[in-house]
Amino acid sequence: MTPGFSIRCVVMAASDPGSWPPLFGQVVGADRAGVDRVVLSGEHVVFGERLDEYARPELGGRAGGRQPTGPDGHFLEPMTTMSFLAGMTTRIRLTNSILLAALRRPIVLAKSAATLDVLSGGRLDLGVGIGWQRAEYEAAGLDFAARGRLLDHTLEVCCLLWREQRATYRAPELSFENIHLMPKPAQPGGVPIWVSGTVNPGAMRRLARFGAGWIPWGKASDVAAELLDTIPRMRDAVAEFGRDPGELGIAGKLPNVPGPDGNPDRAATLAGLPALLAAGVTDVRLQLPVPGAAAAAEDYLTPWVHGFREIAGAP
Repeated sequence: MTPGFSIRCVVMAASDPGSWPPLFGQVVGADRAGVDRVVLSGEHVVFGERLDEYARPELGGRAGGRQPTGPDGHFLEPMTTMSFLAGMTTRIRLTNSILLAALRRPIVLAKSAATLDVLSGGRLDLGVGIGWQRAEYEAAGLDFAARGRLLDHTLEVCCLLWREQRATYRAPELSFENIHLMPKPAQPGGVPIWVSGTVNPGAMRRLARFGAGWIPWGKASDVAAELLDTIPRMRDAVAEFGRDPGELGIAGKLPNVPGPDGNPDRAATLAGLPALLAAGVTDVRLQLPVPGAAAAAEDYLTPWVHGFREIAGAP
């Protein structure tokens, strides 16, 4: 797989930012600069007030983690946001990290994702995960304890409707017969799904069944040395479920190395790229202080893209 250069754009704010045009300029500039993918970071539909649960891995959170906003943080809905950004761009791929897909009715998510993929010319990837917040599932009328199965159910329905002209489905959650969904996604086989999770049986089974790529979660998502251990374990687990792990993309964050002015030093930051690629990462994700005006964003990102291509050997 040819390594891809992605930038992460935060679509959340601790308080009302007033407007979101800087996000638009960043993404348009990335599109012009040759960035491969923009990753929208942050997804919550609603919030409860037990934000301490974010630090509990047994609930799907992150050990030692801290929810970056309070319950009144502003979060843009990813599907709507990606649709808006698709109309402003021409070539860059659009994805998110992560969509709480189980909170959506499956046929509606299948329809909206297929529509966005068609209108964007096949530029959509969906990053999905189970989330950590009980209150969010309960507000949607869903069983938090069953969220893994709910996500699998959602993906089953989406993939079926994307691939079959005349779909029939039977499961405890839902049954239908001879259902048609048009248009199909522009990408053959449907919208690529990137599954987020740790190396645990539920997430690995989901990745093997539905995944085009894996989004590591927890400590391993930030540390190349951890990925050297985690990626082989992921590959072994996926193979046990009958999937060729070589078919899967792998997302990984490239940490910034600050320069004397406190901003990321491009050469020093990209010096960490070979270790990430050696670990097996195929989609390298950076979070950079990209200017909010499109022209300035293009000027800032272009040398980053060129530097990445030189090291990664990508065209």
